[in-house]
Amino acid sequence: MNPSYFVGWTIFRLMYATYFRWRVYNPERVPLAGPVILASNHASFLDPPLVGSGLKRDINYLARESLFRFPIIGAVLRSWNAVPVDREGGGARGLKAILDRLHEGGAIILFPEGTRTRDGNLQPARSGIGLTVIKSEAPVVPVRVFGTLEAYGRNMKFPRPRRIAVKYGKPLMFAELRAEAQTCSKARLKEIYQQVADEIMLAISKLEPRAD
Repeated sequence: MNPSYFVGWTIFRLMYATYFRWRVYNPERVPLAGPVILASNHASFLDPPLVGSGLKRDINYLARESLFRFPIIGAVLRSWNAVPVDREGGGARGLKAILDRLHEGGAIILFPEGTRTRDGNLQPARSGIGLTVIKSEAPVVPVRVFGTLEAYGRNMKFPRPRRIAVKYGKPLMFAELRAEAQTCSKARLKEIYQQVADEIMLAISKLEPRAD
């Protein structure tokens, strides 16, 4: 971790431990080095730093491209390994930036649902994460956060001191689907992207707030 990232990581860990009384389950399932995709459900702005704070390695985050136009904010985001993406989090440039980080051996957090849940229920996965998975060789670790909607949901102005937790699942490799994607038709390729996304979401749904 660079100094700026370490400072932010330490502050978030302290906040989660004291104000939110967090629990972290099975962080050892995430490789400490090498590329990895962390695929998490999404309920709150608390989620990205929560997923990263539970690990003893730095990870890459997605941030809206427009934020990088502000010199100070942009500098901080870059020092925190933020990847600039457009409003929808996609686009060719955004995908290339994500794949570049993975090819460099980085870890990156992605949200298969694409947006925060409004009611706490898991949402259907979008195919975009499947495309990213197929075009990379990185293992995928399903992640589930608990309690963040109650702590800082969409309509809250300030976070509430509710208990939160994060759990890391066992890595998924998708070796067979990656191999099939090399030679299949375009129609089948689209099916593969969605199949990967759905399998990731299913793995997330099976995670429970306790250590295995």
